Amino acid sequence: MRNKILLCAREFRSLLRMFSIVVFAASSAYSQNGNAVTKLPVPPPLLMGAAWYPEQWPESRWETDLELMQKEHLHMVRLGEYSWSRIEPEEGRYDFDWLERAVNLAGKHGIFVVIGTPSQAPPAWLTQKYPETLRVLEDGQRVGRGERANFNWSDPKYRELVRGIDEQFAKRFGHNPYVIAWQVDNEYNFVSYDTNTRKQFQDWLKVKYGSLDSLNQRLDTAYWSQTYTNWDQVPIPNAHGNPGLMLRWKEFVSDTWRSYQKNQIDAIRQYADPRQRITTNMMGWFDGYDHYVVARDLDFAAWDDPLGHWANPFDPVKNAATHDLVRGFKNMNFWVMETTAGSNMAKGEMRAGIWEDIGHGADATSYWQWRDSLNGQEQNHKGTLVGVDGTPTPFYEEIAQVGREYEKAGPLVKGTTVRSEVAILQSYKSRWTINWQRENPNYNPIAEILSYYKPLHNLGHSIDIVSPTDNLSRYKLVIAPGLNVMPKSVVDNLVRYVEQGGNLVLGQRSGMKDGDNSRWPERQPGPLTGMLGGRVEQYFALIHSVPVDGDWGANQDHLFAERLQVQSPDVQVLMRYGKSNGWLDGSPAAITRKVGRGTITYLGIWLDDAGMKNAVQWMLDTSGIKPDLPAVPEGVEVEQRAGHGKSILMFENFSQIQQTISLPQPMTDVLAGGSVHSITLPVYGVAVLASSQKP
Repeated sequence: MRNKILLCAREFRSLLRMFSIVVFAASSAYSQNGNAVTKLPVPPPLLMGAAWYPEQWPESRWETDLELMQKEHLHMVRLGEYSWSRIEPEEGRYDFDWLERAVNLAGKHGIFVVIGTPSQAPPAWLTQKYPETLRVLEDGQRVGRGERANFNWSDPKYRELVRGIDEQFAKRFGHNPYVIAWQVDNEYNFVSYDTNTRKQFQDWLKVKYGSLDSLNQRLDTAYWSQTYTNWDQVPIPNAHGNPGLMLRWKEFVSDTWRSYQKNQIDAIRQYADPRQRITTNMMGWFDGYDHYVVARDLDFAAWDDPLGHWANPFDPVKNAATHDLVRGFKNMNFWVMETTAGSNMAKGEMRAGIWEDIGHGADATSYWQWRDSLNGQEQNHKGTLVGVDGTPTPFYEEIAQVGREYEKAGPLVKGTTVRSEVAILQSYKSRWTINWQRENPNYNPIAEILSYYKPLHNLGHSIDIVSPTDNLSRYKLVIAPGLNVMPKSVVDNLVRYVEQGGNLVLGQRSGMKDGDNSRWPERQPGPLTGMLGGRVEQYFALIHSVPVDGDWGANQDHLFAERLQVQSPDVQVLMRYGKSNGWLDGSPAAITRKVGRGTITYLGIWLDDAGMKNAVQWMLDTSGIKPDLPAVPEGVEVEQRAGHGKSILMFENFSQIQQTISLPQPMTDVLAGGSVHSITLPVYGVAVLASSQKP
């Protein structure tokens, strides 16, 4: 063991020396016109970056900014995403020279570049000349100029103009050695309700259903006399619309964002090197569109993680779950394109939060933003790295520390990712439908997912959060909380998983709807009722909690209760309701059944933290899963990344006391050096430990 540890340490030192020698050795081979590249500079395995807006400052300031970035150990800047009016001051007249000087100057300082396409904020000349490119609100009013995200994502003219500017960008920077990635647009969000978008939606429905008879039949438009006799009668549904049409609208929105994005990806790919990867910055649990659909054409996923947002104090467990969600968009490592500290973050908390990013599969973290603006809608941000006077803020040194640590740890972390035996299924269709008809106003589908995630996490397990259409064969346990919409393709995927020996757990409200958001003719869980050997007889939105008791101990069911019925003699009742409203008294509340080598379980209850911990422990034991992470005190986060014969553990202490953790075996302390049998972490302390991976 000692020899393995020494070998790991020597490997680390050797890789670090190679990295420092090679990474920028070829930079001088690039000429200013981009035509004399003989050898490309190599970005480091872990990137610490910042959003930089050189167009907002005199060019004489750029060198000073980049020197400060270099001293801070930043490896990457994102720029360009709000520069359209500077790049194209009038239609067809372009000025990229200033931006190329900024990109090349960054490269001179060893800093790589992510270019953001400028489509988030069209210039005034564009929206004045082409007012149809401005989006329309639900009330029919067209938005004005001067704000971002004011464009119409479905408008053909806007797409034409966007593709034109993107092509110009790609022609200029598609072979620049310092440009390593592209970010399409910025935080997709608002949609348009104009007449042309409505026509596109109607045309989309024609393709989906083929005929009005099919649409009317599948969406049951006879209800409330909604039957359509002409396609142009079909509206964009509002909050009180037909549930099936509402689901179709959200799917149309998702497909339209995907085609809007694909228009830009194609423009870039036409001229850019394949090594320049393309992404966009998503927003975690935001559900304005189906992220699995939009992510299909990206090279990797990225998201914006505002750690220090004043309205949301940092929650490391929920933040961990969001990372796992984003990693599941492409089932691969991701980037955090924006993160920021706010006035509610303690000293050191930001550093610990950033290392949690890496532990859950991030390969880059970019800070927002480099310097506070003198004017504009986002002035007075407080969390910037450099103040309005151009001197570092208190956050500067904390990020500099992380940058130095990335350089130490990067060579060993390279090629590793998170590996999980447990998956939680997350469906945008199901979240939409539950949110439209919550029954209990406090019923939150994200909170339902987290009610399973938190005990799994606290019991020492890595977790994937993935789409119900994914290949599930690699998991021993799959949990589907609130999988309300269950089209036949998902049903078939789940049946196949159980028949192949998987352990499937369905949570409340699962299996109620088909792919049209219509009720399955069977009771819940719909087509899985036969496999389950039971069903939901009735559900109740709860005003007061009701008692439950059984294999997981005495507890309380909150928010919602489903009375279950056993229909097969080999079904085991795990929990029963106590005395409450008379309808639930003594009825099954959770049941399970063996199916060949697999199992299927249904929970009609939403338990408190203690009850969910017992339930989840039973799920793990039934599935034969042992913790893959070492035991840590409450408030300490631990993650594992593995691959290429390496195993990396990362620890962050978010508790308010110093913590000492014993290790299962001696490991190499990547940041501090040496071999350790235990670690002591101060408040917000971080440790990165490496060992050879077990065979």
